[in-house]
This record gives sequence, C-alpha cells and structure tokens, in this order.
Amino acid sequence: MLTESTLDSRPDMKRIFSKVPEVTLYFWIIKVLATTVGETAADYLGKHFNYTTDCSGADGCVKVPNLTTTTIIMSAILALALVFQLKSRRYVPSRYWVCVVLLSVVGTLVTDNLVDHFGASLTVCTIVFAAAMFATFGAWYASEGTLSIHSIYTTKRELLYWLAILFTFALGTAAGDLFAEKLKLGYWKSALLFLGIILAVGLACRFMKLNMILGFWIAYVLTRPLGASTGDYLSQPKDVGGLNLGTTVTSAIFLSLILAVVVYMTVNKQDATVVADEHR
Repeated sequence: MLTESTLDSRPDMKRIFSKVPEVTLYFWIIKVLATTVGETAADYLGKHFNYTTDCSGADGCVKVPNLTTTTIIMSAILALALVFQLKSRRYVPSRYWVCVVLLSVVGTLVTDNLVDHFGASLTVCTIVFAAAMFATFGAWYASEGTLSIHSIYTTKRELLYWLAILFTFALGTAAGDLFAEKLKLGYWKSALLFLGIILAVGLACRFMKLNMILGFWIAYVLTRPLGASTGDYLSQPKDVGGLNLGTTVTSAIFLSLILAVVVYMTVNKQDATVVADEHR
C-alpha cells in the first residue's frame, strides 16, 4: 500500500485517497464498539422516544414505542451524515465512524421495527437481509470487479459499500437475536460463539490461505451479532440473562470509548490509506 510520503516523492503519480480506513486492530476495535452502541442506543431510543397510543388491547389505551417514527428520524440523520461523508475527498475518521455508528443504530431499528411492529419473525428477517446483502455484493462485484474496501475511492463504490454495511447491520441484529433469544442460547454464549467463529476466520486467513476479502466480509458481518449480544448482555435485566447496566449507561460507556479511539486515530493518522490510481 502506498503512503502519502511515497507519492510526494513520485510527481508522476496521481494521488487518490481511499474513503475508508486501513484495516488495523483499531478498525476492528471501533467496529465492535460501534455495533454494541447500535444495539443499546436503538433499544434506548425505542423505549424512550416517540410513543403512540394503542387502544386495541384488553387493558384499554396504553402508550407503546413508535419504532417506525424513530426509524424514520434516525434514517434522516443518517442520510445527512452520509452526505457529508460522500463530499469528503478522503477518509476522515470522525465523518466515517459517525456514519458507521448511525448505520448500526438504523440497521437495528429496522430489524426491531419489522419484528416488534410488523410481526416478522427473526428467521424471516435473517433470510431476507442475508439475501439483500448478497444481492448488493453481487451488484458491486458485477459492476466493479472487486469487493475490496481498499478500492473505494469513487462515489459509486462508496454507495455500494454503505448499502452493504446497512444490510450487514440489519442481518447481524436479526441473527444475534435469533441465536440469543429464539434459540435460547443466551447473550454471553451467543457473543462467545460469534467471537469464536471470527477468530477461526482470522486463523483461516493466516494459515489456510482463505481469501482475505472473503475473510474480511465474513468477520465484518459476524462482528454485528457479536456486538449486539454483548450490548444486550450488559444492558438487559438479570431475569433475562443480562447484567442490568441499562441501555443509557452501556451506550454512554461505549460511545466514550469510540470517541477516545477515533480522536487517537485522527491525531496519529495511522489508518489513512492512499491509492495510486494511474500516472499523470
């Protein structure tokens, strides 16, 4: 991978900056933190904002969370963040990771809304979002000939990238809840299961020559249910298998950690990537 200093010494090279960070340990740390926040923040928003009155039950009129309104509002905020991200000429840590966190929240809200409001099963959501994710990957590869995130320096590729990420978050939410709740595996056991699979994928890439791009996306998808299960384990009441820290405390802890790591990476610029596209 070329660096900025390399291109500074090569005036014949055209400088093109990647719009996404280099995949380092910090990348995975923030990704897991962001997925955990996506779960707990979505739960917090769903329980504390945009209530509506439901008078269809036997107990009379009661207030219930309006997940549809919350999802629309958060989707609008996400769209605004993506506009700023797309306008950037290079990777900017704050803009990029704000989009990731918001995508995590929106992906969770979409799945929760389908399950809790529209009655879709976790199994159906898992299958549908998996199909949508693979369709996005198929369109991306058919159009660009690669799924490497190191090749994301055009608007078209970046839009496909963000769409794929949205589906990975929605899929991960459904899959995480499917294993932890419907299959009754429990939150911490589900987290250990997904962590074990991720570590196995990493070992396969290192020692068994598993394709690095394939390995990256498998790990990327699995970090979502890992983060969701971790967030639920920390925030949910003890009678359902959690530690009862609450969504507010859990979200605040992980948002603070994300902020600290992003500030560190912004100052040190260790995850910036430069791509040499062609000679002038």
